[in-house]
Amino acid sequence: MSEPAPHRSPLAPAPKSHAPPAAAFDRRKMRHLASGKIEIDARLDLHGLRQSEARYRLIHFIRSAHDRGCRMVLVITGKGAREPIDRLADALGEPQRGILRRVVPQWLDEPDMRAFVIGFTTAGPRHGGEGALYVRLRRPDRGWEEE
Repeated sequence: MSEPAPHRSPLAPAPKSHAPPAAAFDRRKMRHLASGKIEIDARLDLHGLRQSEARYRLIHFIRSAHDRGCRMVLVITGKGAREPIDRLADALGEPQRGILRRVVPQWLDEPDMRAFVIGFTTAGPRHGGEGALYVRLRRPDRGWEEE
């Protein structure tokens, strides 16, 4: 006699599928992006935004670009300051300049975002260098397939 399946409340969230890891950019694609042979389909500039607003705009931008069929987008975070402006605040763990440059890659690597994002890498000098990211998006008509 088989055991009955465990009862799941209709209000309980469905189990999340495991998103694939972010894929690396190959050298050829990077050269083509940096030289302008591959077009950037859309751009998002996060300069001067607080983390909460930047995160909201990033999520909306990525989903919208994905829905429109964009394949390559540029997310501009800004480079931030090389040295902390306020060393005491830095020592206390308070936010400093350049925080978006550090957290946007973490946000793009979250499982919910990987449903839309194949991979990302630092942009070439032509597109902002260390202050920007190339983000490669999945095709809207394909699931988790490697593209």
